[in-house]
Amino acid sequence: MLTRKQHELLMFINKRLEATGVSPSFEEMKEALNLKSKSGIHRLITGLEERGFIRRLAHRARALEVLKVPETLGAREKAETVRPKFTPNVVKAEFSNGLAGRPSPEEATAVTLPLYGRIAAGTPIEALRDHSSFIDLPASMIGRGEHYALEVAGDSMIDAGILDGDVAIIRQSDTAQNGDIVVALIDDQEATLKRLRRKGASIALEPANPKYEIRIFGPDRVKVQGRLVTLIRRY
Repeated sequence: MLTRKQHELLMFINKRLEATGVSPSFEEMKEALNLKSKSGIHRLITGLEERGFIRRLAHRARALEVLKVPETLGAREKAETVRPKFTPNVVKAEFSNGLAGRPSPEEATAVTLPLYGRIAAGTPIEALRDHSSFIDLPASMIGRGEHYALEVAGDSMIDAGILDGDVAIIRQSDTAQNGDIVVALIDDQEATLKRLRRKGASIALEPANPKYEIRIFGPDRVKVQGRLVTLIRRY
């Protein structure tokens, strides 16, 4: 799932590459999308890169490669070139559309969680909320507290055993320990699933894939939305 601005930028880059073979500059992208600063373009490009739509070419200025556009998303790409360092516990879960019913007596140990949209970067959690999709799983998997589920997009956390299409179970919390994998909201605009590290007065959001860069922010720019507690994979 792309935001409107992400889709607009992707199509602008693709059109320019097809016409000239050269990526547009950040200034040109900013003007095309009517944004006030280049930092907004940087966030959009990072989101597209994490979702696997574009790739930045090393050692070349302004070099972007479009890997796919929305019209070509019929088949999901498999990240087979990089093997995760560990395999997370995987459970089978039932997904449903429509209203979630109360568990029957024999299912009293199960809980129903809201399943929100796909998360990588570029979309606030509030915008992902979808009250028509749910996931059922054993209560013993999550423990106490309020929880929700998010579908993972992209390969930025594959070395942590988190793959594109996995469902992350998140415990709502506004705090996290150093090294926790969290849902982080950046500048009240951009949500991403990353490992949190505190470095002095700064906060680093670390991917688990060497293709992506560590991003460092001031503490007032990052809000923790929850911590990863369980991972579910569908086959």
